[in-house]
Amino acid sequence: MRRRGLLLGLAVAPGLARAQAQAYPDRPVTVVNPWPAGGSSDSVARILMQRMSADLGQPFVVENRPGATGTLGHNYVARARPDGGTLLLGTNSTYAIAPHLTTSLPYDNTTAFAGISLVASSPQILCVHPAVPVRDLKEFLALAKARPDAFSFGTSGIGGTSHLATEMLMAMAGISMLHVPYRGGGPAAQALLTGETRVTFIDLITALPFIASGQVRALGTSTLRRAALAPAVPTIAEAGLPGFESSTDFAFLGPAGMPDAVVRKLATASAAALQAPEVKAKLEAAGITILAEGPEQWPDYFTRENAKWAGIIKARNIRVP
Repeated sequence: MRRRGLLLGLAVAPGLARAQAQAYPDRPVTVVNPWPAGGSSDSVARILMQRMSADLGQPFVVENRPGATGTLGHNYVARARPDGGTLLLGTNSTYAIAPHLTTSLPYDNTTAFAGISLVASSPQILCVHPAVPVRDLKEFLALAKARPDAFSFGTSGIGGTSHLATEMLMAMAGISMLHVPYRGGGPAAQALLTGETRVTFIDLITALPFIASGQVRALGTSTLRRAALAPAVPTIAEAGLPGFESSTDFAFLGPAGMPDAVVRKLATASAAALQAPEVKAKLEAAGITILAEGPEQWPDYFTRENAKWAGIIKARNIRVP
């Protein structure tokens, strides 16, 4: 009798999972953005979730839970019930960089989350203050190599993508500069404008008006392809450092243990939303590159991205104070 009941349960389980996926979502969904309101991750989350709310018939409500390089928000989602009611729009600063800067994460970064979609990425522009007497990346690298530690670089904080991109730049070019961390990308960009620092990686959409006005000089784009909004700015790879690649990546995640059918329904819905004309227009106007990669591609990407930044962090001996 027990065996018959077990077999019956195994037979019913797939059907129950499909039924749950068909009914999902049957109530509002919370989507945690582990960064402050107003940043690029907040924009991506709100633009995407507005469309998904309309498509799936339930509100996908963005909730900001910032702090500790995004790990506070990640921990909140890691501890949530894996029923699709609480989700996460995270960045590689948290899921691929932060775990290698500290040994005290309150969750297991490799097992705590289910990958739904690698949503999008945003390039950064390597910018220098106009007082720096260089016209391109090669001239800057030659000057920095001749004058070790003469230039200060600003970042959004220890462990942010702007910080790690600069560390990778220094490692690949064989140069040394002084790190000045700020509380966010905005203050770091402002420090470059005032001459408090001399070089900074700035998010594309933030950098564009400063480049146009001549307040900063653009030396290169961090991604392997030139940015559509700044086609005249060469990539760092083509301007003098072959193989250089860095970006801020945005991923749609949920707590581990979510039903596979729910993960796939969310992946399908997010991919469709990202192709909606109004969503594409808003994201592209913000300098965001749409990726829309699904759960099948997530494990390989996650492994590669973590290995890349773990190597840089170890080689450069970077630690959170």
